Amino acid sequence: MDVGQYLGVFLDESKEHLQGLNDNIMTLEQDPTNEDCINEIFRAAHSLKGMAGTMGFKRMQELTHHMEDVFSDVRAGQLKVNGDMIDQLFKCLDALEGYVTLISDTQDEGTDEHQDIIDALNAIRTGKPAEAAPASDNAAAAEPAAQEQAAAEGGDSPWKSIKIDDPTRASLDEAKSEGKHIYGATVNIQESCILKAARAFLVFKGLEEIGEVVVSVPSTQDIEDEKFDLSFSMIISTEESKEKVEEVINHVSEIDSVDCGVFDISGASAEKAEEKEEEKAPALENEAPASAPAPATPAANAAAHEGAEKAAAPGGKKPAGKPAIARTVRVDIDKLDVLMNLVSELIIAKNSLISAATSEKSDGGSVNEQIEYLESVTTNLHESVMKVRMVPIDSVTQKFPRMIRDLNRSLGKPMELTMTGEDTEMDRTVVDEIGDPLMHLLRNSADHGIEPPAERVANGKPETGQIFLHAFQDGNNVVIEVGDDGRGIDVEAVKRKGIERGVITPEQGEAMSEKAIIGLLFNAGFSTAKTVSEISGRGVGLDVVKSKVESLNGEVDVRTKLGEGSTWIIRLPVTMAIIQALMVKVGGETYAIPLDSIQIIEDVAPSEIKLVQNKEVINLRGSVTPLIRLSKSLEVQSTQPEDANMVVVIVKKGEQQAGLVIDEMIGQLEIVIKPLGKLSNKCKFISGATILGDGEIALILDTNALV
Repeated sequence: MDVGQYLGVFLDESKEHLQGLNDNIMTLEQDPTNEDCINEIFRAAHSLKGMAGTMGFKRMQELTHHMEDVFSDVRAGQLKVNGDMIDQLFKCLDALEGYVTLISDTQDEGTDEHQDIIDALNAIRTGKPAEAAPASDNAAAAEPAAQEQAAAEGGDSPWKSIKIDDPTRASLDEAKSEGKHIYGATVNIQESCILKAARAFLVFKGLEEIGEVVVSVPSTQDIEDEKFDLSFSMIISTEESKEKVEEVINHVSEIDSVDCGVFDISGASAEKAEEKEEEKAPALENEAPASAPAPATPAANAAAHEGAEKAAAPGGKKPAGKPAIARTVRVDIDKLDVLMNLVSELIIAKNSLISAATSEKSDGGSVNEQIEYLESVTTNLHESVMKVRMVPIDSVTQKFPRMIRDLNRSLGKPMELTMTGEDTEMDRTVVDEIGDPLMHLLRNSADHGIEPPAERVANGKPETGQIFLHAFQDGNNVVIEVGDDGRGIDVEAVKRKGIERGVITPEQGEAMSEKAIIGLLFNAGFSTAKTVSEISGRGVGLDVVKSKVESLNGEVDVRTKLGEGSTWIIRLPVTMAIIQALMVKVGGETYAIPLDSIQIIEDVAPSEIKLVQNKEVINLRGSVTPLIRLSKSLEVQSTQPEDANMVVVIVKKGEQQAGLVIDEMIGQLEIVIKPLGKLSNKCKFISGATILGDGEIALILDTNALV
């Protein structure tokens, strides 16, 4: 039986069972005699074992079987739950999660037996300490193999072996003829890096500012999904020097090394030609009688052998030909029923409109009635589709209690995590991306925010630190607050560190507001930690948080009070697919401004404009608001005379606001966002495009980049 078609279902249900096991084991740690919890853990382990066996993942099945045995003894009253058992069970869950991740990436569970965990689980059942595994012998046996592999891989740089097809080669030739340089680069990320995909994203973002990444190995989608090890290669077309390319890549935190050089297009062409010649040879031999099969060429044998080795390699890349696992959303059947009914009504509305338009007795009124009915149906259909895409954020927050529990033990600080609003719904695309930023903020609160128990008691606080995560909907946005009751942010310490690192000068530090100084924490590589640990101190985290949130058209803000704690506030759009926008004209072109960023629209006379530090501002109800002439930012010619009153759209980003000067206001419209990909990378003011009712295209302005 081919079980490949069930792989997606297996992965989804395995993740659900693992999360359930995590939650129930944490509950069991607090209440070791909870029989309902014990029974639930046993059932989940039993189901997971059966699923793994059905799919043919024997190692995963074996490990789950031993965990199930432990809980079988607990249910029978032969074992009592204790701290050592809980620790080993969590190690077992981490190993099972590793299996699931590897299966998701490669459709193979690898070769790690996790014998040490199995021995520890057996020792819990027998009451005898687990015998130390002959790790030294295993390491000695593994070392020559690792050395052989390193020797085999120690040849040319990986970017030199990138294969390019004819269209790509033509594109590179054209770029070279325009005077651009073609470089190959392999980027190696540090092993301690938690967010590989985020680091790769920052590398690509930096390179797109000086050129174009033409080819990426693995693909950009695989890199975005973290389906790569600790390195990736690419071909870059740029007018800059090799040193500049290396500088841009090395500027990103947690990059271990960069190997960069000139990519030989002609060499790649010659290699391609040789491959074509090898393909022709077997083709000629195939013209012989069928009874005499053509012998395989040595090159073909080598390729087959290499492919077999890659397919068998543990943790290797996904073999070609295997289907990619689809990203899925589980939908309530009631929502699908509503969707089906609306589609039925849409068909009826379409038929009625056709009938009204073709009928000889029809008049304009009946057609208009059908159009109104059609508009009502499509509006309801849009709302239903959006509900199908919406998922609660607990799909990412449910792993945080376990993380705080582990940090509690590793840091030696008693901490409690309180979460509210986990049922708040957001678009699946937003939820998938927000997990890592939230994890960084929680780790930041645990390590930097919460004080050691003795210090808390001396300051009159309870020994147990409080960390919270609150989520709630605010209009068309979802607000997520992450904070603690710890020591807060020492603004003076941040300023001193900024001066020490050369980020700001002492004079700038004196003139900066408290909010601006706190904003230094979002700089890459900036950290106030005195020591570097596994959890923090490398200046990694807050820069990724800001980059990721802003890439989702959101914003992040901080509230802090020294000695009382800090709160990090993330504001995100509920959906990134369909939004309400104000349509405006600038220089004869139509643009869209997201409505949730607009505060008010003003009519401003030229006499009201003042100059502050050579920049145009207006006094808006006692607040000095800078003006941004969109015609200049977009490099188009304004259609309005200079002495005419101006239409100014006041937009806000956090506590900052600015006035966007437009030529003409069209009105409010619900628009569907279409991403532009690489086309919009050169212009930071554009976040996407939409198609209007008349077929014209309107660009969507990114107010976060303008303000």
